Amino acid sequence: MAKTKTAFFCQNCGTQYAKWVGQCSACKEWNTVVEEVVQKEEKSGWKPPSNTRKKIAKPLLVNEISVDKELRLNTFDLEFNRVLGGGLVPGALVLLGGEPGVGKSTLLLQIALKLPYKTLYVSGEESQKQIKMRAERIYPNSETCFILTETKTQNIFQQIEATEPDIVVIDSIQTLHSDYIESAAGSISQIRECTAELIKFAKETNTPVILIGHITKDGSIAGPKILEHMVDTVLQFEGDRNYVYRILRALKNRFGSTAELGIYEMQSGGLRQVNNPSEILISKNDEGLSGTAIASTVEGMRPLMIEIQALVSTAVYGTPQRSTTGYNAKRLNMLLAVLEKRAGFKLGAKDVFLNITGGISVDDPAIDLAVIAAILSSNADIPIEKGVCFAAEVGLAGEIRPVQRVDQRILEAEKLGFTMIYVSKNNKIGLKNPKIAIELVSRIEDVVSGLFG
Repeated sequence: MAKTKTAFFCQNCGTQYAKWVGQCSACKEWNTVVEEVVQKEEKSGWKPPSNTRKKIAKPLLVNEISVDKELRLNTFDLEFNRVLGGGLVPGALVLLGGEPGVGKSTLLLQIALKLPYKTLYVSGEESQKQIKMRAERIYPNSETCFILTETKTQNIFQQIEATEPDIVVIDSIQTLHSDYIESAAGSISQIRECTAELIKFAKETNTPVILIGHITKDGSIAGPKILEHMVDTVLQFEGDRNYVYRILRALKNRFGSTAELGIYEMQSGGLRQVNNPSEILISKNDEGLSGTAIASTVEGMRPLMIEIQALVSTAVYGTPQRSTTGYNAKRLNMLLAVLEKRAGFKLGAKDVFLNITGGISVDDPAIDLAVIAAILSSNADIPIEKGVCFAAEVGLAGEIRPVQRVDQRILEAEKLGFTMIYVSKNNKIGLKNPKIAIELVSRIEDVVSGLFG
């Protein structure tokens, strides 16, 4: 019988200890170190078929390495392809995390059903009949998607060898367990071992694997932090259950940009791709409302027009409130300080509430000027003229600073019918004969006089 040993792991960050400790020295969390039994024996995990001879890796000079462009697998989902950087890379391991009920399983099942490649969808949380019920609503006539309900990795690899799929989807990594680790499914050791077996399979067979991962209360993916280092791509699927829109972001991507954004709309028949998000993020109010401004932002390669709402009112209690939704609260405080110090607006004794409509979060500094415009519009109770938008950063001295890719922002505003855009005087604009009026400003005072006279 193989010799066993006991190890202690932090359930929060995965740090290993020789004995129990009350506080993890790595993440500083208390009472997260638990004991797990680790089986010390030769691990087989994924084994390539016996008729294939394993190649021994040899060192090569940099000049000898082939630089042929890697072909990507098209997922036939424009939003998913955009976030991945053009499609699935063969042999890549993709981890998709998100809140419970946000639609992770629906998204991957929808993609698996519509793919023309042979796909194996492995579920450890639902039965085949339950998945069939959901598939009937999404895409009932798939002839390439195989459904397997299994949690033991050794059995999964047997079915993979028999099916020979082009893409494997695992729902979810926290439900899998391996015979070579004597701990419960979802523990640090099991997640690490199962992921290592899947990585070995993906790299040796050049088959892309997509994993679904649960998240903890603080929003991080459950399991050891090393899980995010092991995989090639980490995607986050986020959204508010009060809104129908879902946002797909890349937190890590070895084969593409991490600044791309995918937007979906949750419907009864699955998730619908939103190809023009600017139209859904701007309300269609015909009458002018104070405290509303439109900003031109860029997420990855995609320009977006977003609506910013502000409410400024007299503080009822002694301490004024500062509340934001979808925007950094510390940056709001900085902009309010700039308005009071540089522009002379007395907002220190007033409540300020800021909201970015549509349930999305934006950290682009180019929306600073629109935030200030919305705050001043609400403070004076004067609506901003319809057709006016903003794309500029505000500095601590009250100056209007230039932003990147201003030409793309101007073109997006022009395409959606805006008539005027405020940008920094220091921006170099390369557009010739634009149909939209470009207002160049250098100070906050110029914006105030242009908007409110």
